[in-house]
Amino acid sequence: MTGEELKQSITAHFPGIAYDETGEFLNVLINADELRPLMKLLLNAEFSFDYLFCLTCIDWKTHLMMVYHLLSKTHRHNIVVKAKIADTNNPEIETVSDLWETANFHEREVYDLFGVKFLNHPDLRRILLSDDWEGYPLRKNYVDENMIKL
Repeated sequence: MTGEELKQSITAHFPGIAYDETGEFLNVLINADELRPLMKLLLNAEFSFDYLFCLTCIDWKTHLMMVYHLLSKTHRHNIVVKAKIADTNNPEIETVSDLWETANFHEREVYDLFGVKFLNHPDLRRILLSDDWEGYPLRKNYVDENMIKL
């Protein structure tokens, strides 16, 4: 499918969805509560996005943005799903680890470094930092005594 065909098909299921086409991939912009239904749709046979090859988070100070890069090995098309998490004090979003197994460790890494809680994740615990670590080092408001001040 082309980017335009993907947009038309997705919009048929989610009429209010927004897109950004300024980059290499078609970007779908949603709120965190819309993530799970959209991801289940993208996994089905119509789209066949069977490979999650990147999952990360971006701290925009006012909100967090979860970013999911998906590929269909069958149809050879890509898409990026960006889910906005407005609550930076208690960031939560549904897990997709039951849809794509590779999300398990990616979500644990985002939890560890950004503090995003993935609801219904089977094993959400720190993966890189020790259990007694205070704070989330990739958040823009993170400070510790060893940081170099510019």
